[in-house]
Amino acid sequence: MALDFGMSTYDYYSSRRDMEVIAKIVDTLKEILEEDSKQPQPLFLKISDNLIMKIARMAVQERKKTFLIGITGESASGKTVFVDNTIKACVKRENQGIYTVIRCDDYYKDTSKELKEAGSYEALFKTGFSFDTPDVVDLELMKRHLIDLKSGKDIYSPLYDFVTCESKLDSVLKKPARVILTEGLYVLNENVRDVMDVKVYVFTPLEVLKDRWYRRAESRGKTGEAADLQFADVNKTAQQYIRPTYQIADAVINGLVSQEYIQEITNKILEKLREIEI
Repeated sequence: MALDFGMSTYDYYSSRRDMEVIAKIVDTLKEILEEDSKQPQPLFLKISDNLIMKIARMAVQERKKTFLIGITGESASGKTVFVDNTIKACVKRENQGIYTVIRCDDYYKDTSKELKEAGSYEALFKTGFSFDTPDVVDLELMKRHLIDLKSGKDIYSPLYDFVTCESKLDSVLKKPARVILTEGLYVLNENVRDVMDVKVYVFTPLEVLKDRWYRRAESRGKTGEAADLQFADVNKTAQQYIRPTYQIADAVINGLVSQEYIQEITNKILEKLREIEI
């Protein structure tokens, strides 16, 4: 793990107090990362040299700025679990304005007509249809919504039904917040990632992904040959569209860590930061 966060860049800051507080934050987070790296299943598998500096600078000097975090990974890697448990640790009560979550899954285009015409998922997949390429997700709308939220505007996100493949537009009110978390297969797609402040990749071994994926597919009405056909496509398209984003991520998260540990390390970070007078 890279833990050299470029301390010489402190020359950039004009305020001595800002420099001191930023240094404390960086040192504190480095200590937590060192402790994490010694765990049998560490949460952080990789982190870029400038990410901790960026977080510290925003905490001290850009408190009012919206912070947009994009979290991606393969299907069933644990993206949603990571986001939900981070929120549980960070927000003990529902306070408006602290966070908003935008899920890429909600932006799937309506394919209920295609499913009805095919008659079943199995028949639909045999036509060559794929649910696992960027063109089946309305990335343009999702990016526009993210930009609007960062600009302080309310948006209404769509709502997608994974059983019927129906998309209901303008369904869920999402309000601007201090932190916007967006997660899904294509949040780091080349057409979207330029609006992200932090890019996170959740890595999970293929054998674990496969087991998780089949259990989730069954809950969505896909079993037998239909599930086999889609998983083969999931694996193929991940190689083309998802796995390459590992290289451009600011941080790589371990998709095998427990929910309890995610909350534990998040709590530890927050407690340490509260001790620093920002």
